[in-house]
Amino acid sequence: MSHCNLIISQLDGFSMSRSLLLEVGLCLGSKLESLALPGSSITEASLLALLPRLTSLRRLDLRGLDSLFMSGAFLSRQEHRDQVRSALSGLEELDLSDLRYLSDLTFNRLTGCTPHLRRLSLAGCHIAFEFDPYRGCPVGAVEHSSALLSLRNLQRLLTEQKSTLVALDLSRTSITPASLRTIVQVQGLVLEELCLHGCKELTDYAVEIMVKHQPNLQRLDISACTELTDRAVEAVAMGLKTLTHLSLSRDWRITEKGLTDLLSVSSLRSLDLSECLHINGTEMVKGLARSGAARARLEALSLKRCTYIRDSAVFSLAQLLGSTLRELDLTSCVNVTDLSSRSIATYLQRLVVLRLGWCKEITDWGLLGMEETRKCEADKEMGDKGPRFTRTFGNMGFFTPPRLPFDERPRLVTHDELFKRETGTSLLALRRLQELDLSGCPKLTDSSIAQVVRYPDLRYLSLSMLPEITDTSLVSVARHCRSLTSLTCSHCPGISDHGVAQATPYLHRLQHLCLSGCGDITDKSLLLLGQQCKRLRTLDISRCQKVSAKTVDLLQLQRPFLEISTANCLHCE
Repeated sequence: MSHCNLIISQLDGFSMSRSLLLEVGLCLGSKLESLALPGSSITEASLLALLPRLTSLRRLDLRGLDSLFMSGAFLSRQEHRDQVRSALSGLEELDLSDLRYLSDLTFNRLTGCTPHLRRLSLAGCHIAFEFDPYRGCPVGAVEHSSALLSLRNLQRLLTEQKSTLVALDLSRTSITPASLRTIVQVQGLVLEELCLHGCKELTDYAVEIMVKHQPNLQRLDISACTELTDRAVEAVAMGLKTLTHLSLSRDWRITEKGLTDLLSVSSLRSLDLSECLHINGTEMVKGLARSGAARARLEALSLKRCTYIRDSAVFSLAQLLGSTLRELDLTSCVNVTDLSSRSIATYLQRLVVLRLGWCKEITDWGLLGMEETRKCEADKEMGDKGPRFTRTFGNMGFFTPPRLPFDERPRLVTHDELFKRETGTSLLALRRLQELDLSGCPKLTDSSIAQVVRYPDLRYLSLSMLPEITDTSLVSVARHCRSLTSLTCSHCPGISDHGVAQATPYLHRLQHLCLSGCGDITDKSLLLLGQQCKRLRTLDISRCQKVSAKTVDLLQLQRPFLEISTANCLHCE
């Protein structure tokens, strides 16, 4: 048997969990490379019985395991530390995220057993960077605190393991600009990855200092650092010439300024600008279109909720990134229309991931690569004669009220129009797609979904909140996308038992299915899913009013490891 990775969730301190961990140590001890215990609450004795057997472990995930550190006695005995150190001397990645009771003492004991760390995560931990609230004095006045983890102790670890440590995650901590300067100035420390997501006290000056002292950074996450401005972007663009991945998500003060230089960093491969509300793409296009200059060869670009992004920007970006882009996220770009859809289909045919959720102006015509020809009703009514009046002025044409959005239904594509469409311009051209999100695009109907969503390698598909699609779309997707592992069709009133019955024979690989809010789903669908979809792991039928508790219980009895969500089911409460 080759080396393996293992994730065990929801363990507790009772005998069954202890027996399971013991079996893992006996059967997989020398072969296990990665171990994660999310959502667990195990005892120190249980873990200490396991760790000495894991002689090949390279990654250990203890995030949120407060039960281990609450007493402060974890690894307090020298004999236990010797055993664990012997087994974990080759450990490279240690995740201690979201530990409320991590202190200098417990941190030193554990990291003393892992002398060759390459990656360390302390995201969400309570770290005292400048002031000790328990003793009412500056951090560092007390060495090896038993109550909290201090900056001084973290600095000590970085100094000791500087020769191997290349990745550090301090997301969601209260790190200050002065504390960040202390960390990045550790002599001999050369970081390649640094994650500071949600560190709200960081400033532009702190980023400038970080860039100056850690110029070899390849991955940088400074998302949700709400005090950062264009000055920080400019510092990154000028100082990190080997940067490959950058996240600026939710940095609301960032504007277009600085993006021209950023898109000139030739090593840049992934850029996340989601929820940067002032971005419209103009400077990005300028940076990519510079003649004779180096430019980023982006493989992943997220513009999620950048509401100023319009078709002109998407068209230009698609042309400039056509040879490299693999992942594009335009979720909630509400001004994007069919022109963008056609641009993507024409120029970005190497896409693997495409997210167009909540782009409400995209219609069947865009997905099919067709241009809708409409006659203006006002012109038709007026002709060349101008507005018409009655004797009583009851019909004043120039005061005709606009149509309300919920009154206008999408115009269906006719069979003749579908037959005449040009080939190669529809979204069907994206033959490499593995993930597609079209949720919340209310103008899409069976006309496009059944004709376009035919991707043999597609694994993740979301069609939520599409009120016009019916069983026709569901059955077509099942027949043509047989690699699907995740399918979301929540709040699609046109989907019923009939569609599920026809679709399930083709969904043998399906692991996650969401039918929440589909009012015509009944017990019949649940029985079919239990029989046909043997790999199903999660099923969401919340708000399906016609599903009975009896059938849910029967399915749960037949498939004990299937997670079923039944919130707000009328007959399941």
